[in-house]
Amino acid sequence: MTIVVTTPTGHVGSRVTTLLAQAGERPRVLLRDRTRLDAGLRALCDVVELDLGDADAVARASAGADALYWVDPPTPDDDPVAGHERMGASAAHAVRTNGIPRVVLQSSVGAEARHGFGDIDGLARTEEILDATGAHVTHLRCGYFFTNLLMDVEQLRSGTLTTTLPTDQRIPWVDPRDIGDVAAARLLSTAWTGRTTQGVHGPADLSFEDVARILTDVTGHTVVAARVTDEQVAEELRGFGLTDAQVDAVVGMSRGLRGDFTPEDSRSTRTTTPTTLASWAHEHLRPLLEREPGTAAG
Repeated sequence: MTIVVTTPTGHVGSRVTTLLAQAGERPRVLLRDRTRLDAGLRALCDVVELDLGDADAVARASAGADALYWVDPPTPDDDPVAGHERMGASAAHAVRTNGIPRVVLQSSVGAEARHGFGDIDGLARTEEILDATGAHVTHLRCGYFFTNLLMDVEQLRSGTLTTTLPTDQRIPWVDPRDIGDVAAARLLSTAWTGRTTQGVHGPADLSFEDVARILTDVTGHTVVAARVTDEQVAEELRGFGLTDAQVDAVVGMSRGLRGDFTPEDSRSTRTTTPTTLASWAHEHLRPLLEREPGTAAG
């Protein structure tokens, strides 16, 4: 079985690649720089260096594939939604050119709304583009990644966890490693057909207040959830040099969740994954908060 995996060094893609290798497959991984892939894992894969936005290169690299795991990578496009569409078109070109029978897309909760969710609107467009290929496609509708907290270490160290959502609004939170488990199972299975969606919601829906309490208990650092405005976030992002379209893509994700929205895939045994935020934070976040500011990982 030939399974092609994109973004194999990411939080999810690395797990997918490892599980496929452990299952006895030799995944074909597509990435820009082979040296970023762990050397031990690299030896168990067929590695192709390319730009996922180069549709012809992706088609050549995925020739003969039985299944494709596709992740829209970040792009430098002024409009991130247009970047998603461009990447989705690259994937679809490969699927059509090679007749790839099965595709698993890393999508997001909110994509089912099709508009009004900022950057996630781009994933919605990728879903539509892949659906139009006629291949069997599963869209993984993932919750909010635990690993997003790693971008807020300094803020957490100061005792604050900010959000533009109401601090008591609960949403699905998930460990990317668990998404990798679901993705690998889908890629290895030939039991499903047609267009399907698969919610990947973590073990529980959590509010930012819930998250702050969990982090306080696990790390010993008092953390309080605080709500900020879209305008405050937008101003900060512009200060980092983001364009208006890029700012709107980020802010729009939370704006969509604040609306009257219910995920297409409800919480169930099928959509619930096991890793708790507490266990993840103990392993990954607590050591960072205990380290002195500015100290490199050892």
